[in-house]
Amino acid sequence: MNKISPATSPQELYIRENVSLKAFNSFQVDAYTSHLAEIYSVEQLKSLLEHKIFNDQKKLILGGGSNILFKGNFKGLVVRICIPGVKLIKEDEHHVWIRVGAGVNWHEFIMYCLKRELAGLENLSLIPGSVGAAPIQNIGAYGVEQDQFFHQLEAIDIQSGKFVLFEKEDCGFTYRDSVFKNGLKNRFIISSVTYRLNKKPDVNINYGNISEKLQEMKVHSPTIHDVSDAVCQIRRSKLPDPAELGNSGSFFKNPIVNQEVFQALIKRYPGMVNYPLTEGEVKIPAGWLIEQSGWKGKTIGSVGTHKKQALVIVNYGGASGNEIYDFAMQVKATVHKKYGISLIPEVNIL
Repeated sequence: MNKISPATSPQELYIRENVSLKAFNSFQVDAYTSHLAEIYSVEQLKSLLEHKIFNDQKKLILGGGSNILFKGNFKGLVVRICIPGVKLIKEDEHHVWIRVGAGVNWHEFIMYCLKRELAGLENLSLIPGSVGAAPIQNIGAYGVEQDQFFHQLEAIDIQSGKFVLFEKEDCGFTYRDSVFKNGLKNRFIISSVTYRLNKKPDVNINYGNISEKLQEMKVHSPTIHDVSDAVCQIRRSKLPDPAELGNSGSFFKNPIVNQEVFQALIKRYPGMVNYPLTEGEVKIPAGWLIEQSGWKGKTIGSVGTHKKQALVIVNYGGASGNEIYDFAMQVKATVHKKYGISLIPEVNIL
């Protein structure tokens, strides 16, 4: 790995050549990138936009690497956003606004909120990745989506070099989606995100088996700490630790179908798990579809679905990105053949 632009201060830029990305993606795929820049400050970000390598090469903006699958080497520049910092910027009688650096670990941010009794995001405990990636993916879990507490974000326009504030209505949030994955894809680099959190908790325990876990914990009047603990216990019991087994959590989105499609399905499969949504739509758990299609715990070579959660595809050691991708496409094809539902990857595939 050769230095191109050695950095002597946090404001200076540092770019490396021919770098393995194995440590920077939770699938632990040993893909290489031509160049890697790790950004720890807005000053470094500004310098990067003026750098010849940035302007001449294909680019990939990378956060925690928890939602990406490299099918092969990346021939270009990977920009890893590591901007730190958590700051209270204002508060009123009911709310607190917290600005968070895009490079801050998401779960560490949740722990910061819990220590200060700031409520709202506790159901999203233990989700891997960085804060800057949260609005792009519009992460969510156990009945809560990040956009419910999102206030605004700051991002730099790659084309103009200017910083732009995005309010909630500018982001086009929908289920696991945002404008940054569509019309504005690869146009902006997020530097910070601001959330509006509640001083008075209003816990949400009605999704999944949170309430059952709380009963098991003998908690009758749950606090935000109890909800977070319950979520963490559930996730740890179902999901493998990426540090031990390469994975990206849920590989596919939970499909959403209209009532006509759902009624036809429930008639054929009366035991189908489902969650009614607004406007007559119904969410069907992708994990249930995959399990019922016979894929839970199945392994091909070094790739498999996790034995406790069929929605999680695992690299058991040494699998290439192409092997993981091919396995996922076989799962998708089986589900489509049986249910007529086409699963959409939640993971970004490169």
